[in-house]
Amino acid sequence: MQIIYGLLVALMIVGIIGSVIPALPGASLILIAIIIWGFVQGSWATISIPLIVTLIVLLLSIGVDFLAGYLGAKKAGASKWGQIGAFVGLFLGFFGFLPALPFGGPLLGILLGPLLGAIIAEYIYRRQLKVAFKAGIGILVGTVVGNIIQGLLAIAAVIVFLVTTWSQVFAS
Repeated sequence: MQIIYGLLVALMIVGIIGSVIPALPGASLILIAIIIWGFVQGSWATISIPLIVTLIVLLLSIGVDFLAGYLGAKKAGASKWGQIGAFVGLFLGFFGFLPALPFGGPLLGILLGPLLGAIIAEYIYRRQLKVAFKAGIGILVGTVVGNIIQGLLAIAAVIVFLVTTWSQVFAS
C-alpha cells in the first residue's frame, strides 16, 4: 500500500511541475492520482475532500491560465495578433522548431517562444518595434505569473491530499 501511495505522490509531484511548465499536464495528473487512490482504497469517502479541492484547483488553474495571459497582454497593450503570436511561439518553442534556439531544448523554447512569437506578430500588425517588445514582455510576464499561481494551487491540492490520507497509509 505504501509503495502505491508513494508512486501516486510522485505522480502528483510531476503534476506540480506540470502546473508551472506550460504545455505539460498539471492539476489533471494530481486529479488522476487521487482517483486512482480512491480505487485502491475502495472508498470514495476517503478521498472526497482532496477530490473536491483538486477539482476546484483544476478549474481555477484553467481560469488563471487564460486570465493571467490576457491581463498581461492587456496591460502591455498587446493586440489579438500578439496573443496569437505568443501561442504559435509556445507551440514552436516547445517542439523545438525555433531555428534561433539550437540549444536549451523545449524548456527554453517554452520561455522564449511566446516572447518571440508575440513580438513578431505584434510587429507585423503594428509596425512599431517598441510596442511589439512591450506586448511581448507583457504576455510573457502574465504567463509566468499565471504559471506560478497554478503551481501554488497544485501544491495546495497535494497538501490537502497528504493531510487527509496520510493516516490511512502510515497509521501508528
